Amino acid sequence: MLKKIVVAVTGASGAIYAKLLLEQLQHLQNQISDVAVVMSANAKQVWEYELSNTDYQNLPFKFYDKTDFMAPFASGSARYDTMVVVPCSMGTLGRIAAGTSDDLITRAADVVLKERRRLVLVARDTPLNLIHLRNMVTVTEAGGIICPAVPSYYSRPQNIDEVAMTVVNRVIDLIGLEQQSYRWSEQ
Repeated sequence: MLKKIVVAVTGASGAIYAKLLLEQLQHLQNQISDVAVVMSANAKQVWEYELSNTDYQNLPFKFYDKTDFMAPFASGSARYDTMVVVPCSMGTLGRIAAGTSDDLITRAADVVLKERRRLVLVARDTPLNLIHLRNMVTVTEAGGIICPAVPSYYSRPQNIDEVAMTVVNRVIDLIGLEQQSYRWSEQ
């Protein structure tokens, strides 16, 4: 069955994770029927600052404005399988944990949770305070998955893209897509 995926990009540092995930989803399109993207204005600013480009404008996916509550994934009837928030700011995490559906990102996350579908939050902040940790517990108890943007090094990455890909590969696995990536003790 082909996957329907929502990718939300918030203004947390770590635009490289969103970039690499969206590029990988292009390569895995034979397993996907739809990718919908929501980027906050801050996410676009951070992307441009951190990556020195506006390449998100060239992606072949449909983009939705953060205030577009007519987007199909604002309702469970659209049956999107998975939502990934990458990177996920602590503010967005807090609003999701509180059930505050004040924009399309938080509404879509609320829909995914209420429909018992997969929500993956690629949390990107450090250090974490007690409020952040409690919000992560709340989202986890509601059925979400917290996938911190914490790279692994056992694959011996050689550059920043390879380091970031260790996180993105985990996200791809959590989405349920088949891919070729480093597997511990398999290579």
